[in-house]
Amino acid sequence: MSTREISASDEPMITHRDQLAAPMAKGEKPASAWRIGTEHEKFVYARSDHHAPSYTEKGGIRDILLALEGYGWEPIMEGDNVIAMKGADGAISLEPAGQLELSGAPLENLHQTCAESARHVAQVKAIGEHTGTSFLGLGMWPDKTRAELPIMPKGRYAIMLRHMPRVGSMGLDMMLRTCTIQTNLDYASEADMRQKFRVSLALQPLATALFANSPFTEGKPNGFLSYRSHIWSDTDPARTGMLPFVFEDGFGYERYVDYMLNVPMYFVYRDGKYIDAAGQSFRDFMAGKLPALPGEFPRESDWVDHLSTAFPEVRLKSFLEMRGADGGPTAKICALPALWVGLLYNQTALDAAWDLVKGWDMEGREALRAAVPKLALDAPLPGGGKLKDIASEVLDIAHAGLAARARLNAIGDDETGYLAPLRDIVASGKVPAQRLLDSYHGEWAGDLSRIYDEKSF
Repeated sequence: MSTREISASDEPMITHRDQLAAPMAKGEKPASAWRIGTEHEKFVYARSDHHAPSYTEKGGIRDILLALEGYGWEPIMEGDNVIAMKGADGAISLEPAGQLELSGAPLENLHQTCAESARHVAQVKAIGEHTGTSFLGLGMWPDKTRAELPIMPKGRYAIMLRHMPRVGSMGLDMMLRTCTIQTNLDYASEADMRQKFRVSLALQPLATALFANSPFTEGKPNGFLSYRSHIWSDTDPARTGMLPFVFEDGFGYERYVDYMLNVPMYFVYRDGKYIDAAGQSFRDFMAGKLPALPGEFPRESDWVDHLSTAFPEVRLKSFLEMRGADGGPTAKICALPALWVGLLYNQTALDAAWDLVKGWDMEGREALRAAVPKLALDAPLPGGGKLKDIASEVLDIAHAGLAARARLNAIGDDETGYLAPLRDIVASGKVPAQRLLDSYHGEWAGDLSRIYDEKSF
C-alpha cells in the first residue's frame, strides 16, 4: 500500500468536481514513455520456529528495514518509526502484519524489471542471514491465525484494521494474511485507458488462475486454489469487485471519479499523522463538511490518497494496476508483468485480446471471477467452455506483443522468455496451488512445515 512522506499545506485545494479527473488525465503518456512498475510482497518468518517477527524484536522487521541502508536505501519515517525505505529501485514498505513489499521503479523493459526483483531478493536474503529470517512467496500464510501475527506501527493500518470488520468478514485476512504481485502500466489517452482497462479487467481471472498459490489456511487445505482471491469477495463491497460500469458506453475518467466519490473514505493525512475518517464521504470533504476535519477542504494529495483506497480487480490512478495475482517465487514476479505488457503495450495484441473477450456479458464475467478462486483454469467461461480453453491463445497474444516490442537484453534475447513459467502451467494443466496440494498429500505426508524449506526465496 502507499507510503506518504509529506503533507504540503500549500497544495491547491479541491472544491470542484472537475478537478478530480486531473490525476488520471496527467497520467497520459506517449508510447515511448510507457513504463513498467512491478510490486511484490513476501512473508517474513524466523528460521528458528517459523513465527512472523514483530516490528521491534531483535532481528525483526525494523532491523530488516534498517539493514537495507547498507545497500543504499534511505529510511522513510512515520513519527519515530521507520516504515519504509526508498532508493533507486523504488520503495520497500510494510504491509499490515510485516509482509515486505518492493514497489519497483518505473522501468522501460522486462529485463530491467526482472533484474530489479532479483537484486531485491538477493539483498533481503543476505540480510536474513544476519537476522535469522527467511522469506516465503505464497498468496496467503499457510499456517498462521490472525492472532499469531504482529501489527506494524503505521497510522493508516490502525484505521483500516478498526474499520474492516464493520464492512466484511475477511478484510482482516486480506490485510494480515495475504501477499500479491501487481503490475502497473501506462496509457496514452482516455480511449487507450478504456480499452486497456476493459481487456485487463475481463482477463484478470486468468491471471488469478495462473498465479493461484494459496490453498492452505491455518495448516490445512482450505478448499480453494487462490484463497487470497476469495478473501476479496467479502472484504468491502463498496471498494472491490469487477466494476461493471467499465464495460458500459461512455466509460472514462469522469465515470471512474463517480465511482471513487461513492467509495467511503478511510483517513486524511495531516502533519505526519493519519486522521480517522473511515466511512465518511469525500463529497462532504469537498463541501468543507467532513466530520473528521470540519471546515477544511481536501488537497490534491488527499484525492490521490483516496484513489489508493479502492481495491477492485484493476485500479485506475495515474496508471492502471493489475491486482489479481497471488504472491509467488522470483520467476512468477517476472511472469506477471510479461503477461500484461505483452497484452497491453502493443496495439495489435491489445485488439486481439479485446476481440477475445468483448462478447462476454457482465453476468458471465462475474461468474468467472467468482469461480476462479476454487477452480482456477477449470472455471467456466462466459458462453461455454473453460478458462483453460483460452489460456494458450492469450499467452500467444502476449508472446506476439512482446516479440513486436523487440526489447533485447545484452545477449540478444527479447522479453518473450519471461512467459515460460506460464506456458509450463498451461501445458501441465496444474496451477501452483495444485502442485502444492500434490506435495502436501504426497511426499510431505500432511506436514505443511515442509513448505518453508521448499517454497522460500
